[in-house]
Amino acid sequence: MPQGDKSAYTDKQKRKAAHIADGYEERGVPGKEAEARAWATVNKDSGGANLSGSGRGKPDTQASSHEGGKQAAGRSDAAKSAAAKKGWETRRKKAG
Repeated sequence: MPQGDKSAYTDKQKRKAAHIADGYEERGVPGKEAEARAWATVNKDSGGANLSGSGRGKPDTQASSHEGGKQAAGRSDAAKSAAAKKGWETRRKKAG
């Protein structure tokens, strides 16, 4: 299989990569870079292509999904509470 060939990936992996790439592009990442990051994420979660014989059926680790929320983890409880109150006030003002 030539480098860059995605034929050994399952349909689910292809959909997942497309969805992740769309998210990166919405954040302003250029198209090729977004696609590269998306496939890196899919590979990290699933260990690579799952369509071949020997590695087929391995469960996804969801490793990349568990990295979310690390920014808030470093803040104190008071800082997180203050941010929540500020967000609530902003939403309340915009709604009314």
